[in-house]
Amino acid sequence: MVCVKVQPVSEVRDPIPASNSRLKKPQTALITGGLMIAFILVIYLFATQAIVQPILLVLGLLLGYTLFHARFGFTSAFRRFMSVGNGEAIRSHMVMLAVAVTLFAPILAYGYSFFGAEVSGYVSPVGVSLLVGAFIFGIGMQLGGGCASGTLYAVGGGRSVMFVTLVFFIIGSTIGAMHLPFWTDDLPSFGTISLATSTGLGYGGAWLLSIILFGIITWITFIVERKKQPPKMATVPSAKGWKRILRGSWPLFAAAIVLAVLNALTLMTRGTPWGITSGFALWGSKIAQLLGVDVASWGYWQGENAQSLQASIFADSTTVLNFGVLLGAFIASAAGGLFKFTSLNMKNVTASVIGGLLMGYGARLAFGCNIGAYFGGIASFSLHGYIWGILALGGTFIALYLRPLFGLSVPKSKDSFC
Repeated sequence: MVCVKVQPVSEVRDPIPASNSRLKKPQTALITGGLMIAFILVIYLFATQAIVQPILLVLGLLLGYTLFHARFGFTSAFRRFMSVGNGEAIRSHMVMLAVAVTLFAPILAYGYSFFGAEVSGYVSPVGVSLLVGAFIFGIGMQLGGGCASGTLYAVGGGRSVMFVTLVFFIIGSTIGAMHLPFWTDDLPSFGTISLATSTGLGYGGAWLLSIILFGIITWITFIVERKKQPPKMATVPSAKGWKRILRGSWPLFAAAIVLAVLNALTLMTRGTPWGITSGFALWGSKIAQLLGVDVASWGYWQGENAQSLQASIFADSTTVLNFGVLLGAFIASAAGGLFKFTSLNMKNVTASVIGGLLMGYGARLAFGCNIGAYFGGIASFSLHGYIWGILALGGTFIALYLRPLFGLSVPKSKDSFC
């Protein structure tokens, strides 16, 4: 057994670092530019695409704004809990998931939607593909500096190294799409398992079971914290009063509720929950196709996916959401006076390359990332969402020993961790 002796330290919410100084002045020119780009995109989508696309862009803007505004992380939440036992952010996840299942249950049970789309959640198979994909995604997000949503909102905030992560995330997703039939068709799988429809519980029973599970996880985080006495998360500068809505930082629990509501609205708008990484696979595959690769022959692009490969990227709802998240995070960072390109070095670039590839490949194997599989899967009452979270935590633990090799920090406590 290997034990590491560490010293106490606090850690701010990441992937965007915050200083302890006063809130900075808003970058008005950048805010104006971001809003103009968003407005032009909305008009373009209204003119060229179905009505849901401009609405999804607005929802993406709100998602990106919320993620950056609260520094709402999945990567850092897993890392803090696995390294020092700080469960503050994990508890905010449980609030988000509790609100999400409460909203998703009636939507999925009765098929509520705004535009008559058939509604379905993210219920994916449980098999070797999921186990391997979620585990390597957990390692990748700790090396890459952010998960799928974290990568997008960090890029929107100007964190330079995350542009590297995003590029290799796209490459990894494309390779994963090419290899996916091997993982899903040739290796063992138990198929899809829904707590609502596969167990006889129905959506009401599955909702109650989910709330109990979230309560148990929350209770476990308190037990771990009492044992390890971890440092608290550092505060982020914020405006006071009503100005806090637009500038500064939101409490994690407030952001958790907003994200759950926005995910439910996304489900009712396009018929499926919020997702991110299928858009990366599409972008990479289209680029590969331009380079002469016979992408259309891949199993991933057969059947329902074939049309997406031939259509405009603006016809892809996940792509539109991703663009919205990037713009929303950019506007939020400018509103806080925080947009600034950061420096690069060989170690963090190398970590981003490896992390991006692992996340991209892992997301395809695991049928989604921290958003599509973990958030969307659990909200949809899919067993694969819970398994994704457990395996990603395992990957995070391994990554704690890899991060220092690339000059990346690890949260520390006054106790040894093994």
